[in-house]
Amino acid sequence: MLEITSTPLILIAILGTVGVLLPIISIARKEKGSNSFYAVIAFAALIVSIAYVGYEFINENVAASALFSDDVIVDDAFGGFFAIAMLIVALFTTVGSFNYMRKHNSPAVYYSLILLATIGMILVAYSTDLVMLFVAWELMSIPTYILVGYMKKNPSSNEAALKYFLFGALSSAIIVYGIAISYGLTGSTNIGEVIEGYSTLDPSLLPLALLSVGMFIAGFGFKMGLVPFHQWLPDTYEGAPSPVTALLAAATKKAGFAAAIRIIILGMVALNLDWTLALGIIAVMTMTIGNVAAIMQKNLSRMLAYSSIAHAGYILIGLAVAPYSSLGLQGSLYQIFNHAVMKGAAFIAIAGIVTTLAVTHIDKLKGLGRRMPITALGMVISLFALAGVPPLSGFWSKLMLFGSALDASTALWWAPWLAIAGVLNSALSLAYYGWITRKMYFEGETEKRVSEPKSIVAVMIFSIIFLVGFGVYPEPLIKFVEFATPVVSLGLMP
Repeated sequence: MLEITSTPLILIAILGTVGVLLPIISIARKEKGSNSFYAVIAFAALIVSIAYVGYEFINENVAASALFSDDVIVDDAFGGFFAIAMLIVALFTTVGSFNYMRKHNSPAVYYSLILLATIGMILVAYSTDLVMLFVAWELMSIPTYILVGYMKKNPSSNEAALKYFLFGALSSAIIVYGIAISYGLTGSTNIGEVIEGYSTLDPSLLPLALLSVGMFIAGFGFKMGLVPFHQWLPDTYEGAPSPVTALLAAATKKAGFAAAIRIIILGMVALNLDWTLALGIIAVMTMTIGNVAAIMQKNLSRMLAYSSIAHAGYILIGLAVAPYSSLGLQGSLYQIFNHAVMKGAAFIAIAGIVTTLAVTHIDKLKGLGRRMPITALGMVISLFALAGVPPLSGFWSKLMLFGSALDASTALWWAPWLAIAGVLNSALSLAYYGWITRKMYFEGETEKRVSEPKSIVAVMIFSIIFLVGFGVYPEPLIKFVEFATPVVSLGLMP
């Protein structure tokens, strides 16, 4: 039985209360503007939420990762780990929207939707019941559908929202069908009981169990941006408001991975499925298609959208080898946390560029290093961290990911090829990251400096300190990852 002071319930209370009150306050105040008022309230709610989760970890009130529980949600380190990552991105999005939302109406509704979507993401990570997970999934998805189409007079925003909604509705239907099959086979929606039921399933029912796991892979693969479920992603990222894109790329994708780890990986181990090769193939396809497509893009948002697809492939390497290497899930979680900051900062930098210069075409970034030096520096460090360049934090998470593939080579002969593919794709990504850097620093010598939004500068400074600091001294973050990582191996699973 969850205590009233458990982390997920406290986060629901804080974010939910503020999220519901913001539109009510707006109606009571009878104001059309006052963006900063609502932004500060949302910012304060997120800061308090992060502080509470951090306090629980510091005081060791958080249990080790409990993959199974009799309750529908569990207060464990795994959920807390994802909660911190998602709250950081939501904070980035809120801060990055300070200047952006000054030109748009209904700021109270906008920030309310961010908070409600954040609740959904957090609950996905804490869920140990399939029905609860689906409810949280929809609570996350529905506000983001609205946020993507928030610029309702912009045709590209409307198109992005429609594509996102259609693909999202399809993925939700697939997940529900997978839940229905698993309930029919096991008589339960509790994830632990479902997996235990799968492990003792009658052989004649195994095809249905395989079908349900496949449906979970397809449904959650949509949010993760895995190939071939990625078609919606570039158009949506390009058409959505720039700060919202940070929320989609750096937070909702993480919810997909949290759900995948809770269900898919454990289900594979329980069923003794040799799907690791299939996941490995998907990982290589995802990272390669993402990087190759990114090189051909001229729009900065679309380029980073395809980069996000590629990073889903990197993270999937750890999940593919998880049953055979203890470093697998650790590497995936490490990369997930780093990616939240790296990609979040990159898209918030784009929001600053759009707000100040109203450009997203890469050729228009000439001289950005002189025009917006802090924003440009934050973006370059984020991009190089995404590529895994030392001594930035992204280097260590990729090293752990590729090391897990080598570690699994005794059981999987093809696992080292995942590491080779990851290294080659990381080198390939430097082609377009380097192209952006050249445009910003080595072209356009006559541009003059412009005033950078202070909120964007704040996000850039935080991301630079994080990526450089944990790159030079990664041990605290590595220990945090180790504590939050559930034990998944063929020898240790019931």
